Amino acid sequence: MNSNDKNIRWHEAQVSRSDRNRQNGHGSVILWFTGLSGAGKSTVAHAVEKRLFDLGCKTFVFDGDNVRHGLCADLGFSAEDRTENIRRIGEMAKLFIEAGVIALTAFISPFRSDRDRVRVLAGEGNFLEIYCQCPLDVCEGRDVKGLYAKARQGLIKEFTGISSPYEAPEAPELTINTNLQTLDACVDQVLALLRQRKIIP
Repeated sequence: MNSNDKNIRWHEAQVSRSDRNRQNGHGSVILWFTGLSGAGKSTVAHAVEKRLFDLGCKTFVFDGDNVRHGLCADLGFSAEDRTENIRRIGEMAKLFIEAGVIALTAFISPFRSDRDRVRVLAGEGNFLEIYCQCPLDVCEGRDVKGLYAKARQGLIKEFTGISSPYEAPEAPELTINTNLQTLDACVDQVLALLRQRKIIP
């Protein structure tokens, strides 16, 4: 079954996204954190969520590892599977912003075309790309899971930054240098962006 099936109809909700945003007292948006493994995506995303939660915002973090335990458990790490992984997350994140939630995603999402596809799917102003910039050697030094070491030994195939490419964003809404700034400073930058875009007061 696909979206062109004649038996499938789109049902308009009686409660709109703007209704939910008005009730929540803030807007909804996708905050898409991208960067190498070890660049700090999950750490920053969860810290941003905690700060927003403390401000009374409706939030949810889609974490790369967590999603692969369920929604994307059937996918591997080939280029095709990575593309499908990001497609699913994009569709899910779009549903969450329709529900009035600030959706934070923490995925390597190495291919620019995949991230751009989610940007188009989300629509103008609904996708804020946040590049967690960090040198490869620093990411390797933070390698708490030992993944880079295994990749260097050839034990993990198609590992981003070693045997598979990472395409850095060309024009992200925000770049944070996670090796040069404190976690609080990174969070402050993200919240400043949200205020600039009038997502939060």
